[in-house]
Amino acid sequence: MASIFTKIVNGEIPCYKIAEDDKFLAFLDVNPNAKGHTLCIPKEEINKIFDMNEDDYLELMKFSRKVAKALEKSVECKRVGVAVVGLEVPHVHVHLIPLQEMDDMRFQRKVSLEKEEFESLAKTISYNL
Repeated sequence: MASIFTKIVNGEIPCYKIAEDDKFLAFLDVNPNAKGHTLCIPKEEINKIFDMNEDDYLELMKFSRKVAKALEKSVECKRVGVAVVGLEVPHVHVHLIPLQEMDDMRFQRKVSLEKEEFESLAKTISYNL
């Protein structure tokens, strides 16, 4: 069965898209740790990050870096944290989380945004790519 991220890639589920190329997609997390929490995924459904071939892994990191730099320009933060956990969705995903404090990385505290805030933020980050 396709993961929720594969359904997003296929257009079956909408997302707040930040960036896309032929191999990767970046979109806002709809259950964010912090405003601007973004996910970068390969379009190919791969369960574990270290199961990716080395070239694709490096390309995903390069893609994620580009998105993180745009995120830094778009959301006030001390830095952008990076996490790869992968237990909740069996599809490789890199979390980019704007940080004010360490608790922003703990996946225990969430923030709420309205649809309009998500849409505006996605446009701002995309503009800063």
